[in-house]
Amino acid sequence: MAKRVQNEKPPRSKEAEKWIEDECAEQVKRHASIVKEMESIQDKRDGWVAEFLRLVQERGFYVTGDIRVKIPAEDIPKKPKRKDADRVVW
Repeated sequence: MAKRVQNEKPPRSKEAEKWIEDECAEQVKRHASIVKEMESIQDKRDGWVAEFLRLVQERGFYVTGDIRVKIPAEDIPKKPKRKDADRVVW
C-alpha cells in the first residue's frame, strides 16, 4: 500500500489543541445564539418567504439581461411539514 500524505497528520502542540477547543466552543455558542434569534423571528421569516414567492409569481425574475420569467403557482415549492424545515445550519 502506498504511503499517502493526506493520511498523516502533523503533531499538534497542547497550545494549538487548546486554541481549537476554545474556538469550537465559541462557535457552538455563536451558533446557538443565531438559532435562538432566528427562531424568535420565525413569523417574520415566514412572511419574507411568502412575499418572495408572491413576487416571483406576479412579477417574475430576470433570467438574463432583459429576459424576465414568471414562476407558475404549480412550480412553487410547498413548505415541508417537518419541524426543521427552516433550521439554521452551519
